[in-house]
Amino acid sequence: MFQDPRISQNKQALEGLGDLKLLFEYLTLFGIAGKISFDLSLARGLDYYTGVIYEAVLLQTPAQPEEEPLNLGSVAAGGRYDGLVGMFDPNGHNVPCVGLSIGVERIFSIMEHRMKTSSEKIRTTETQVFVATPQKNFLQERLKLIAELWDAGIKAELLYKNNPKLLTQLHYCENMGIPLAVIIGEQELKEGVIKLRSVPSREEVAIKRENLVAEIQKRLSES
Repeated sequence: MFQDPRISQNKQALEGLGDLKLLFEYLTLFGIAGKISFDLSLARGLDYYTGVIYEAVLLQTPAQPEEEPLNLGSVAAGGRYDGLVGMFDPNGHNVPCVGLSIGVERIFSIMEHRMKTSSEKIRTTETQVFVATPQKNFLQERLKLIAELWDAGIKAELLYKNNPKLLTQLHYCENMGIPLAVIIGEQELKEGVIKLRSVPSREEVAIKRENLVAEIQKRLSES
């Protein structure tokens, strides 16, 4: 394209090609040139772009090695727009800018489709431990326990109801993918222990309260 007689006489075209040449030099240095495709048909609908424009396309891994990756479509797009900030600056300062927008809804729809086809379950919470009780009027004890876990840097939560049913609490853990649950009731309070439940296996063990944080941290580090 540099050698094309028509393009070589066009100043704007030469500037654009110079930008692209520099871009691909950097892409080569970063070792990602193989992930980039130069496409002259690419266009953006807004007129404030002043340089290179780009589009991020999600490819689906082919079922067979010899097959071409399937194009699932654009998930992000943007480019260079050095004149945009100057449009809002009374002094018209030229501020170099580059950016993109991400198609969040499209990414979510692709993720949901993948989850359905693979039966994969993605957690929507970072909670590590759920604090539960089978007893009524145990909100204060649950709050004491969750404060203890928070102070130890453990991500914990509880249902903010006075008297939730135990089954409701355990179902919440399973639905949200929370790996551990601690259960405190009248019997545990008397004995000075806390029941530690592995949510996936539903196995429970009684742990002395003073050893609870250490045991939780151990299990979390092993998972």
